[in-house]
Formats: sequence, C-alpha cells, structure tokens
Amino acid sequence: MKNFITKILKREKKSPEQTYGDTPAIGQINFGDLRRLKPISNDFGFRRGGPVDRYYIERFLKENAADIKGHALEVKDDHYLKMFGGSKVTKADILDIDPNNPAVTVIADLAAADHIPSNTYDCIVLTQVLQLIFDLRSAIKHLHRILKPGGVLIITVPGISHFVYKCYANYWCWCFTENSARKLLQEVFSESKVKTAIHGNVLVATSFLQGIGAGELTEKEFNYSDPDYQVIITAKAVK
Repeated sequence: MKNFITKILKREKKSPEQTYGDTPAIGQINFGDLRRLKPISNDFGFRRGGPVDRYYIERFLKENAADIKGHALEVKDDHYLKMFGGSKVTKADILDIDPNNPAVTVIADLAAADHIPSNTYDCIVLTQVLQLIFDLRSAIKHLHRILKPGGVLIITVPGISHFVYKCYANYWCWCFTENSARKLLQEVFSESKVKTAIHGNVLVATSFLQGIGAGELTEKEFNYSDPDYQVIITAKAVK
C-alpha cells in the first residue's frame, strides 16, 4: 500500500498534505473515542437518544403526511399511522407475519400475500421492512396489487447499516442503494410514479454504525447529503 501511494503522489507531484487537502496527513489521524473494536452502542443508538436513521425516516414521513390517510396499512404496529396520519386515517390495518402479535389485524408474509384482497389500501407505510424479505419482487408485486388505484406506497430501506446478528441472522437479507430501490419499484410501478431520495454522509454513517444517538449530531450535519454514503433510501410510489 505504501508503494502504491508513493507512486500516485510521485505521478501527481503532490505531497500527502496537498493530496488530502485539509484532512490529517497519513499517520496523524486522531481516532479518539472511535479507535475501538466494539461500537459505542450496539442498539442502533436507542440508549443514546434514538437511532440516527430515524431522523431521516420521520422527516420523510412528515413531508408526506398528506398521503397517509384513508384505509392505511403499517407493519408490526400503527405507530407512524397515528403520528403522521392521525384523524386522516379512517381505518388502520396492522400486518405481521407473527400471529402472536396482539395488535395484528392482517397475518401475512408480504412475499406470499395472495389472501389480501386487491385494491384495498389508500396508503401503505413500510419503514425498514424490505430488508427482511428475501423475495423482494414478489413483495413489491403484492404491495402494488393491494393498493387502490391512486394509492401511495411510502417506503424507507437501509443503505449503510449494521444489524444485530443474534436477532436478525435468519431474517435480514438485504441492504439497498437508491439505484436498487428505484429499479425494484419501477418493475411494477410506472417510472413517472416512483420518486426516490438518498440521505446520509460519512459522519452520519460512522455515527450510525457506532450507535451514536441522533441528538448527538446537529441538523446541519444531518442535512448534508453525500450519495457516496447512503444511510437511508426513501421512496414514494403511486399506483
């Protein structure tokens, strides 16, 4: 590696300091609290004020709150339907693959949801769910099918993320890029009806992997978007 770097610097006739601008020279980085083999927190930041990714997820839902209405569906619970839909949601269904969930109204695997009637929902809120489904194409087809014409699918998926191996080893299948999320949706939804966005940067990604809480970063730090570091991908698709 040293020889490789030396060759590059010689070819470009630049010193390490010139090459890396205002960043520390090689060997001069102060890792501080981040020089560790275990994360600061291993629970996504819940014990430190809440996960970093929720900043983007909840901002996205707030921006699209007008679409969270009518007969709506959420997975596991109806937390976000209540928070962002409120009285606009006239009927709420809670979907779960686990029949022991006391809140569940629809027991289904989204990849095999043939028993859910077509054209049922005005809105489906699907936050951080698709990474747990292996057959993504089948799941998206069912989501499209059970939406009413004009119905809205609101999705968030992880990009850069850790996952708790003890909990998710048998369930977590994917992490996404904006490109993969967009192409997946456009296989079923009209291209003009799919809108995706990238959220994150290297600081946010590092903080999320370390389990640093959302409240430990500033709004300015959150709002800087760098497509090289996609922490969360959001998507809205209309049937």
